[in-house]
Amino acid sequence: MIRTKRKINKQRGSRSNGGGCTKKRRGAGNKGGKGNAGASKQHWTWTVIHDPNHYGKHGFKRPSKMIKKVNPVNLVYLEEKADELIKSGKASVDGDAIVIDVTDLGFDKVLGKGNITKVFKISAPKFSASAVEKIEELGGEAIEL
Repeated sequence: MIRTKRKINKQRGSRSNGGGCTKKRRGAGNKGGKGNAGASKQHWTWTVIHDPNHYGKHGFKRPSKMIKKVNPVNLVYLEEKADELIKSGKASVDGDAIVIDVTDLGFDKVLGKGNITKVFKISAPKFSASAVEKIEELGGEAIEL
């Protein structure tokens, strides 16, 4: 049968609240330690049920020298800044096309976010497929370094 009321309500008024001798539930030693104390000993059943992956090694951490951070740039950004880049000398004009070397600006990859209206000749280490498609659609050129 399921208990409808809490056991403590039934024990109200009794001296030890169903805990035997009054000394038995006194002090912190009754808890079996603070925090994770006894996780492999007296609290092992709790550990198995609630935190089964507590012990042992899990997963793999890649060495930091193997992780290469990519610094991308969107086509929209290049179009917005094209005039500024030409004035500062970081980009040049070749006929009707604007020639930009993305590595000079500190970027590694060109992404195809947004729509462009100018013709670009962009050289970069990497391009997304949509960026190449948008550049070549207007008659521009995507040069991989």
